Amino acid sequence: MAEQASPHYPVMLPDVLQAMKPAAGEVYVDGTMGAGGYTKAMMDEAGCTVMAIDRDLSAQATAEKLKADYGDRFVFLSGCFGDALSLVQAAGLESVDGFVIDIGVSSMQIDQPERGFSFKNDGPLDMRMSQTDDVATAADVVNTYSEEALTQIIREYGEERHGKRVAQEIIKERAIAPIETTARLANIVRDVVPKSHKDKIDPATRTFQALRIEVNDELGELDRALLAAEKLLKPGGRLVVVSFHSLEDTRVKSFLRVRAGLVSQGSRHLPQQQETAKPSFVLPTKKALFPSEAEIAANPRSRSARMRVAIRTENPVMDIPEDKFKKGGRE
Repeated sequence: MAEQASPHYPVMLPDVLQAMKPAAGEVYVDGTMGAGGYTKAMMDEAGCTVMAIDRDLSAQATAEKLKADYGDRFVFLSGCFGDALSLVQAAGLESVDGFVIDIGVSSMQIDQPERGFSFKNDGPLDMRMSQTDDVATAADVVNTYSEEALTQIIREYGEERHGKRVAQEIIKERAIAPIETTARLANIVRDVVPKSHKDKIDPATRTFQALRIEVNDELGELDRALLAAEKLLKPGGRLVVVSFHSLEDTRVKSFLRVRAGLVSQGSRHLPQQQETAKPSFVLPTKKALFPSEAEIAANPRSRSARMRVAIRTENPVMDIPEDKFKKGGRE
């Protein structure tokens, strides 16, 4: 039986509301509804409409309650936030006034051992955001991927410098018996990754992050969501993205810097009209915003959060190859 779930805290909620500036009659997209924290707060703040997206079936109960409480001002869209453009258009709209995304796994999912996201409680190695999706689970990944593929995933998505050692140990252990639980995988990783006295995180943390990203195509979803936001937002519309690790934040930062004209588009491989494209976003601040010390004390899971904000201009969508915004330094 799952343990009692911890309270849900919408991360950086006051900052999100200040950035979104919800207003009566406007329409906003909450790309990652979860427990409905941002969605409810925006509707409480103003007489606006929120179109909330979630692919997790467990969000259905939250959606039904919000519908009962807010009526037509709440619209639930079942699906992935990377498909926001087609989901919103299918619901009858071509543009919206704001788009907020809180990337990553939710507290509710972490607190359910049967979901397999956390090693704090033993459970099956699943890690799918939607357990109805016909995609490989984390168990499928660790038991079928080659050593080379596992090494690449753990190094790239987990930023684990001991990725090859972890992959080799997984290969060795799965030859004895399939790796099917979070506890067994965590112990396998701990056997070969030394505990860091600098960041004090569990040695298994980065490997679990890598597998979760692989299973759910999280970085691909983020890329598609950023492109969708650029197409959906009206002039003056606001994009707010809350991320929790450098892989996500670097992608968001790089996308916004290109779209705000802060990175040269010049290339002999791009048509002339793309080289001179006008910025599709302006950035109120080039720096990421971080949670307050008070919020971190109340909700330790928010400590790694960072938020970026952009405002849509009147200029057309920038037709720039996706890989143009997948690189960039941290700030």
